[in-house]
Amino acid sequence: MNNLKKIGLSALAGSLAAVSVNAAELSVSGGAALYIGTTDENGAGYYSMGDSVTFSGSGETDGGLNIAVKFELDGNDANTASTANVMDSRSVKISTDALGTITWAGHGGDSVVSGWDDMTPTAYEEVWDLTAGADSNRIKGASGDNMIRYDSPSFSGVSVHASYVNAAAGGVSMYSDMGIKISPEMVDGLTVGFASGEVEETAGVFVDESVAFVTYAFGGVTIGYQESEADGPTVTQDDDSTSMSISYQINDDFSVSYGTHELDLGSATAVGTDQESSGWSASYTMGGMSISGHMHETDNVAGVATADLKSYELELSFAF
Repeated sequence: MNNLKKIGLSALAGSLAAVSVNAAELSVSGGAALYIGTTDENGAGYYSMGDSVTFSGSGETDGGLNIAVKFELDGNDANTASTANVMDSRSVKISTDALGTITWAGHGGDSVVSGWDDMTPTAYEEVWDLTAGADSNRIKGASGDNMIRYDSPSFSGVSVHASYVNAAAGGVSMYSDMGIKISPEMVDGLTVGFASGEVEETAGVFVDESVAFVTYAFGGVTIGYQESEADGPTVTQDDDSTSMSISYQINDDFSVSYGTHELDLGSATAVGTDQESSGWSASYTMGGMSISGHMHETDNVAGVATADLKSYELELSFAF
């Protein structure tokens, strides 16, 4: 990471609504990646490149507020239809040790439910991810640009979280949710959490979505279990899913995982058409270089009995 100390202090202060920030510092980090894989073994494979540069600034106001700002430049950004737009994820965080953190995410922020859509451990990607169509119907809440999120400090292992966005992607109106996470001090390695929100999928059609998970880490092993549910006015909006996985940190550099995910779509009425995903992931790190990959298989994609697909991806990434 290259530190550009004291550079851009006036721009940083302006971006924080002219709040005076002491000892502000701007740093730059970057990365690049090469990918090869396929989202459907019956179709063509792909190879691609990823690249990004992130500018981060932080400091403390005279009143004791910690301010952090982050902007990402990404050549693969899909934020708008314009290929000329390379500004990707960006956010401002205001925090204190006693009161927690408020985040304003101009783009790329997660709501509580969307951030906790699958908390089971994995060495690379979730088992439903990167397979064509497998993640389109999963239970994931909603998110959008200009999202506000609050994360409390941990009080004896308990933290609360909430988010709000005025115009949510994945819904047609404002979206808000809340969640709680508990890591009891008397049980080292155990974490449980629950979050819920209401999504307006179409005008006047509201669906309650919730997620509940538990993970437990001991030694180099982490296991996880999660249940998610969507409850709407008709059977087509009533979905539920179950995820389970286990990961093993073989050493400081090498980890592997195996997981399963079963999605019961309310709109899928035929017997045996639950979407069922499973797969392996692995990741190996050598200094600033990482090699990661997965092999996934999904039966009955989107509840279609004849849609059984396999996918794989291999990533070579560099951090600098």
